[in-house]
Amino acid sequence: MTKHSIVLFLSSFVLSVQAYAPDIIYKVGNGSIAFRSDAPLELIKANSNELMGLIDADKKTFAFKIKLNTFQGFNNPFQKDHFNENYVESTKYPYASFEGKIIEDVDFNKDGNSTIRTKGNLTIHGVTQERIIKSEINIKNKKINIQSNFTVLLADHNITIPKVVHEKLASEIKVEVKANLVVK
Repeated sequence: MTKHSIVLFLSSFVLSVQAYAPDIIYKVGNGSIAFRSDAPLELIKANSNELMGLIDADKKTFAFKIKLNTFQGFNNPFQKDHFNENYVESTKYPYASFEGKIIEDVDFNKDGNSTIRTKGNLTIHGVTQERIIKSEINIKNKKINIQSNFTVLLADHNITIPKVVHEKLASEIKVEVKANLVVK
């Protein structure tokens, strides 16, 4: 074999091995979403520890979802019923989701902290909005911890507030997401 043939052979071998290398996928081991409605007459808080999600480290893509009827808290059982039946309509729209791409380059093999931006589609109440959401990410020993705080405008997702309760329910909801991910 000539020197040129050997280089071509090795190059094609390396490329074929890279083509078959599996993507590194991280899965939510445990995660939570909490929301807060801070209206003039009432503060409403609820949370769920049933966040599901994946991050594909090589493709820099992600997908997270939460079953809406898993939220607990509220000030009384009626608030939870109203949340599920009248606002998010969790029977008709059982999940909220956020999926998209990580904007910044992240070395998931290197321990450290950083702030990243994600761009994706946030779907709540059957309405999808493109969003850019910042997150704090901590990588240690091939485990990822993510924390993110953002707001959701109810009107952006066609969630209406009846006039009778407009002083008790904020039109802008504060959301906090925490997730611990491990290699799948």
